[in-house]
Amino acid sequence: MQPAPLSDRRPYIRDSEDARRAALVAAVLDLVAEGGVEAATLRAVAARAGVTPGLIRHYFGDKDGLMRAAYGQMMAAMVNPCLAAAEAAGADPVARLRAYLAAALDPAALDGRTVALWAAYIHRTRQDAALRAAHEAGYLAFRDALEVLIAALPLCPLRPRVAAIALNALLDGLWLEGGLLPQGFIPGEVQRIALTAAARLLDVPELPETEGPRS
Repeated sequence: MQPAPLSDRRPYIRDSEDARRAALVAAVLDLVAEGGVEAATLRAVAARAGVTPGLIRHYFGDKDGLMRAAYGQMMAAMVNPCLAAAEAAGADPVARLRAYLAAALDPAALDGRTVALWAAYIHRTRQDAALRAAHEAGYLAFRDALEVLIAALPLCPLRPRVAAIALNALLDGLWLEGGLLPQGFIPGEVQRIALTAAARLLDVPELPETEGPRS
């Protein structure tokens, strides 16, 4: 196995434990995004993070433990901005739902790198129970929060759980296509599609649209 190229190495660093853990997680995600799971060898991760390989075992037990921690952090980074957006929208239930949906398909969320990471990890969830649990936790955190937002609406023709599952599936599809083929959509288009579909599905007043040119 060849060592990482010198250009990919960071100087070995002395830092806090939290900073070292964060550097290792960031290194894993960078390497997986660049070359798939196979590229994230212990030697490559340590070199990219600027630490010794022994620190990976010290902090995470083994490579699998580090991979699971990185995946969990990636999932949290996808969910937390949506939760924050809903909280910042105030008390109106329609405004909170709109903010949540819009944040899920914000240009920052339609990131090809994140889609590539998700795709690289997802097939491993079938063999790795811990990765599958991390995926389930992220999915349920997003869906359950969406269900709570829907349940707060004055009226809804669907049970909140059913509506949340349906809207989550719509968001997943738009996120995948918007992240993989950004050039195939007008700026703001995927958000407008999600908001319009949500308004129809939930029978709420038309959700305000995001700005951007129309076709």
